[in-house]
Amino acid sequence: MKYSNLVERLQGRRTSAWEIHRVAQQARANGEDVIVLSVGDPDFATPAPIVERAIEALRGGDTHYSAVSGREPVRAAIAEDHARSTGCVVSAANVILTAGAQNGVFAASLCLLEAGDEVIVPEPMYLTYEACVRAAGATLVPVPVDPERAFHLDCDALEAAITPRTQAIFFATPCNPTGVVMPRADLERIARLACEHDLWVLSDEVYADLTFERGHVSIAALPGMAARTVTLGSLSKSHAMAGWRVGWAIGPATLIEHMGRLALAMLYGLPGFIQQAALTALQNKAPIVAEMREIYRRRRDVVFERLHRVPGLRCLLPEAGMFMMVDVSGTGLDTVDFTWQLFRAQGVSLLDASAFGETANGFVRLGFVVDEASLIDACERIATFVGGLPVRATA
Repeated sequence: MKYSNLVERLQGRRTSAWEIHRVAQQARANGEDVIVLSVGDPDFATPAPIVERAIEALRGGDTHYSAVSGREPVRAAIAEDHARSTGCVVSAANVILTAGAQNGVFAASLCLLEAGDEVIVPEPMYLTYEACVRAAGATLVPVPVDPERAFHLDCDALEAAITPRTQAIFFATPCNPTGVVMPRADLERIARLACEHDLWVLSDEVYADLTFERGHVSIAALPGMAARTVTLGSLSKSHAMAGWRVGWAIGPATLIEHMGRLALAMLYGLPGFIQQAALTALQNKAPIVAEMREIYRRRRDVVFERLHRVPGLRCLLPEAGMFMMVDVSGTGLDTVDFTWQLFRAQGVSLLDASAFGETANGFVRLGFVVDEASLIDACERIATFVGGLPVRATA
């Protein structure tokens, strides 16, 4: 039988990177002593008020079809929160609910791009961006980000990548996997380029509420950008709701209408009881997010303190989120060998960060997704593993 070449466009090394996570999950399910740090699914239970609201809604019969683009109160709450945090005033008409932020990337790609277009994306990038861009028939143009600058964007390199075929710039701030928060000056440079070249910008801001030292700036709030920016958000990380699949896209009303047509064909709306839970999450955002942010900050510091002194490892202190990039090139192992040998020897699963882009060669990604005691245990196992490797000869 014949299959569409669209299937081939969705495959690739980036989307195959989770094999070690699958194996680690299976080992844990089999009762093996493993610590899974390879994916961004927090160990927290979803806060009780959110869960209780969903249960109440289920018992109340909220199990029928719902509005395809999302119910008005939920979309209005997202718009209000966006306005409060960014200063960019939008209405419910500028918001559509998605099944997680990555569904938003996929839908926006199909609405903004077509065959022959190019999309500039700073690298390292989230793994599924390439598949989403290729699904639309467009070409992803990676712009390497120098790890010696802690993976901060080189705006000159980004500008040099623009061609007559460039249709959009996609990026995440804060970034997964690097934890980098784009400074305002870089966002202003991107905004100027977008306006000069009439480009769309897709800004993935899933980790916006989990910044530590540097504050988050949304590019949509900069002059001239509201009409050409798609802003993606989610409750997955900030509210420990990864499995609920609640995300959203904010953009010009016409774009949201186009995305609504896709939602009609693909999702036909999120379940009503989940939307009620999402509204409760948004209404209780401040205390929930404050607690999450502080927990991740403590976990980051615990891991950094224990690993940055390990000979052969170089840790980059993230500015946001739940991941740390660790340079393991000093161990003499490439990242594939490091991750698999570590898992087999010590039962700790990390992700080979080179899957996020060639710029991240030599790095692994470690998630702060288990409690502090387990993180300390994982760090000790990693240190033991590295300490047992053959000493590298030096020139």
